Amino acid sequence: MREKVWFTSSGVECAAWYYAGSNGGCVVMTGGFGVTKEPGTDRFAERFNAAGFSVLAFDHRYLGESGGEPRQVARISDQLDDWRAAIDLAGTLPEVDKVAIWSFSLCGGYMVQLAAEHPGVSAAIAQSANVDGPVVTRNASRYQSPLSAVRLMGRSIADTIGGLFGRPVKMVDLSGPRGTVALLNTPDAQLGNEALNPNHEYDDWQQAIAARSVLPAVFYRAAKYAPKVRCPLLYVVCDNDTSALAAPTLKAAAQTPHAEVLRLPGNHYAPFLDSHETVVETELDFLRRHLVTNPATPSQPTQTHSV
Repeated sequence: MREKVWFTSSGVECAAWYYAGSNGGCVVMTGGFGVTKEPGTDRFAERFNAAGFSVLAFDHRYLGESGGEPRQVARISDQLDDWRAAIDLAGTLPEVDKVAIWSFSLCGGYMVQLAAEHPGVSAAIAQSANVDGPVVTRNASRYQSPLSAVRLMGRSIADTIGGLFGRPVKMVDLSGPRGTVALLNTPDAQLGNEALNPNHEYDDWQQAIAARSVLPAVFYRAAKYAPKVRCPLLYVVCDNDTSALAAPTLKAAAQTPHAEVLRLPGNHYAPFLDSHETVVETELDFLRRHLVTNPATPSQPTQTHSV
């Protein structure tokens, strides 16, 4: 059971699915960069809620059912403000005592920054997280053709300038094969639809973002906030991830106080595909230990666990 709710972030109405829980914990969630709440969170949110957690899964402004113009702009500073507003809302829900945050890919990097900055966050999960934009971008460029890389940069700059003058957005696909103009041409980026929309339930999900969103994402480094994290943070790291990379995430985890790490042998979308059950059970265990006052089955922390 879930209901649609709305909250205001910097004057913009954001849409969310609210699942009421029973154990005092609430998980605030979004999909990855440019991914709306249904394909990005439904499978995990349903499992968290079935285990007793409240869930607030929302769309960032300009995306999905949330408001704001122009559409499909994924501006990091705005999205972080949306997160802060959602966390604040979750903390006011009558059944909620503690709040956790969850996301993946570039938005998984937000978990590190928010866990360092927001006093209302009791636990965080960064799944297949991009924590170092420059390093990840250099790796991703190996899968671009020279022409598509130039076209992506040109479109990003043109759209950024156009945005200053109120011109319509120029779009970029979230993923595409080598030679196409897309945010990512990496091998596992091609699995996004299979992982997030396997039964074509979410065909209204626009799998593209405004090109003006690209350059800020390239330079975003969530890892710099790792030493300042103030709550337990679970990193779910996929060893063969070509879209977010394991090495920078493991480096950030080593610098994070109270970090826990789950390592998997798969690609960027392994938590949605072959390793889904392992990831869900590990994340539920983490949430119980850090959000529930008296968990029914206490267990040991996952300091570094490889599957």
